[in-house]
Amino acid sequence: MDSKAPLDVIAASLRRHRARAGLSLSEVAKRAGVAKSTLSQLESATGNPSVETLWALAVALDTPFAALLDPPRPKIQLIRAGEGPVLYSENPEYSATLVASSPPYARRDIYRIEVDAGPGRRSEPHMPGVVEHVILGTGRALIGPADEPVELHPGDYISYPGDLPHIFRSLAKHTIATLISEHV
Repeated sequence: MDSKAPLDVIAASLRRHRARAGLSLSEVAKRAGVAKSTLSQLESATGNPSVETLWALAVALDTPFAALLDPPRPKIQLIRAGEGPVLYSENPEYSATLVASSPPYARRDIYRIEVDAGPGRRSEPHMPGVVEHVILGTGRALIGPADEPVELHPGDYISYPGDLPHIFRSLAKHTIATLISEHV
């Protein structure tokens, strides 16, 4: 299975959500703070989006992040370790794999996060009302609000407002966590 997020799925999702919102290419690009040419490339499946770019577009389109990545799925779903659409941050040590997007009747997305020790990833605020839940599986990490992150060890859980600046910084090589993004 291809571990890269399929560009054609992202392109179709961006076009669909932009049409649903009734927004022009220029308006979405402006709201997201990305170049119009970048959005045009993504909508034509020729761009190479970072996590940060897709988050900004999701916020601009008022849609959950996972809705831009996840094609329709069968009722029973199995994703083995190392499978699923992977997105890489601008920081090479951070990647997020969408495990399950929120179905229409629920408002949550689930990700497997893999991070190597490094400067970490600072996330800008997501849509209003987003709450993130993290369970650390392996390693150690500083996770939570940017101004007061908490050190987590395997098995630890933290919940924090995702609509405020927040960080995920691994303190050990090959840290793995489960992140649930709840949209209220």
